[in-house]
Amino acid sequence: MRYTRLKKNTHFAKLFKRGKRVFSPHLTLIYSPAQTQIMGIALTKKHGKAVQRNRLKRIIRAAYDKNIQLLGADYSVIVMPKAGEELTFKQVEKCIVSCFKRINGEK
Repeated sequence: MRYTRLKKNTHFAKLFKRGKRVFSPHLTLIYSPAQTQIMGIALTKKHGKAVQRNRLKRIIRAAYDKNIQLLGADYSVIVMPKAGEELTFKQVEKCIVSCFKRINGEK
């Protein structure tokens, strides 16, 4: 299963305002029910220069895509990593899986 990317600022603003939040040690997920699977990533310059930010986005996308079947229903999701940490794929994947389990438990 694949997802579409959340790109427009208005969609990000709406989800930040109305979405529910789930926390893990390295990530925060903001989610809301949707008709299709949509995912966006919110990073700031506190995460490093462009090379580090792009690497982190690639890792998050790969972990999200690998575990998307655990989510169950369709959601709009924003993934926000916590600043100041170098994250590995395994750390991100573990946090995404735990957040998905919490989302499924709150239904």
